[in-house]
Amino acid sequence: MRNIKVKVYSSKSKLKKKEQLAWKIAEIASDNAKLNEKAIDMVINRIIDNAAVATASLERKPVTAARDMALAHPREGGATVFGINSNQRFHCEWAAWANGTAVRELDFHDTFLAADYSHPGDNIPPILAVAQQKNLSGLDLIRGVITAYEVQVNLVKGICLHEHKIDHIAHLGPSVAAGLGSLLKLDTETIYQAIQQALHTTISTRQSRKGQISSWKAFAPSHAGKLSIEAVDRAMRGEGSPSPIYEGEDSVIAYVLSGKKAKYIVPLPKVNEEKKAILETYTKEHSAEYQSQALIDLAIALNKKIKNISDIKKVKIYTSHHTHYVIGTGANDPQKMDPNASRETLDHSIMYIFAVALEDGSWHHINSYTPQRSNKKSTVDLWKKIETYEDKKWTKKYHDPNPKKKCFGGEVVIQMKDGSKIKSILNVADAHPSGNRPFVRRDYIHKFKTLTDQIIDQKESERFLNNVQSLRELGKSDLHKLNIEVKNDLRNYSSSKKAIF
Repeated sequence: MRNIKVKVYSSKSKLKKKEQLAWKIAEIASDNAKLNEKAIDMVINRIIDNAAVATASLERKPVTAARDMALAHPREGGATVFGINSNQRFHCEWAAWANGTAVRELDFHDTFLAADYSHPGDNIPPILAVAQQKNLSGLDLIRGVITAYEVQVNLVKGICLHEHKIDHIAHLGPSVAAGLGSLLKLDTETIYQAIQQALHTTISTRQSRKGQISSWKAFAPSHAGKLSIEAVDRAMRGEGSPSPIYEGEDSVIAYVLSGKKAKYIVPLPKVNEEKKAILETYTKEHSAEYQSQALIDLAIALNKKIKNISDIKKVKIYTSHHTHYVIGTGANDPQKMDPNASRETLDHSIMYIFAVALEDGSWHHINSYTPQRSNKKSTVDLWKKIETYEDKKWTKKYHDPNPKKKCFGGEVVIQMKDGSKIKSILNVADAHPSGNRPFVRRDYIHKFKTLTDQIIDQKESERFLNNVQSLRELGKSDLHKLNIEVKNDLRNYSSSKKAIF
């Protein structure tokens, strides 16, 4: 690996193209690095994971709306849309829009946390859609996905967007563009231009994840994927981009991030070095914001130790800066304490999540979020007793540069009404690679079967799982086999006829 130093240059400095971050990303996207075997297996796991959570969300309103928009853009020889017969094809950017929204809706796929946040599985829908439309092979798809993960993970390590209230899809745009460059075997110059366009068009604020969180949280990554496909298309036609996009005098670092005196260090593999960043990422066992995963496991374990939840006087959660300020009481969002808040808001409230998991001794991607569940009196009472606190020890462990030492959990201190205390600590979620039960292939398959039960039939389930596990062998024009067809006619769930498309 190499550390790329990134800072702002005045226009008169005329920073050379080959010294720019976008160019260095484009170099690794256009190289001929050997594919790492463990990384290939993880790509397969994450395609299974994406298909599982996407299928489980197909009847939800945001997914229905995104799918309706895609169905209005048919194209012979295009890409498939989750849930729709594979013989029907659509423009790849719209298929990416629909499938990306389905993947993101339940907040249930993979994650990587470092200086910033990310859900690297968001890269897969746009790369798969383009691969289908361009009649590419399974190995082409694998190469594109591995590159996209590499770029997003390393941008997340080096550049914090959150401190400037910029949404994390600003790292997703460049990673999708780089992944598409690898997929399509584009030259460095073309990928360089596409990365810059993708970043320029995917910068938005974090209001999408603040206060009353709306369905835009599900649309945001698919919006970035769609814009990135369009950026790559323009670059392939010879169109240029705002440049240098990171280092320019009036560009992203200077006026969106830390300013003209800022210095960032972004790690990247050397040209032709194996890309393995996907192995540092982790998926979710529970449908909730990732920083709640370990605390859900901890709450479920504590449920067995507390006979009467009503005997609890106070719950204090000591955790990292990010957890406290994003999903904890440090966010100062009254909506996080509101029983009538949206699902998107509740899955970003560790107070709500911990209360339900502690009370139920379990977590469910649907039942744990129903209005009846959030308005249960005993839950509301417990919810109000929970507070979070930043502990610098946990913040330091959260940012540990060694992925095997990073921690995303916390310490819980429960004060009972009789004066006794119950303390418990969990560093990482059970499903984390360093956890008590790290997710392996059988766990991804189990998650897929659990979430798709009653939605697809057994024959379709077996067909998909057989094909995806043979991804390396899938030839050109075979990638439509990674689509999922459901039992019900999804057109019955059309969101609105009063729209433009």
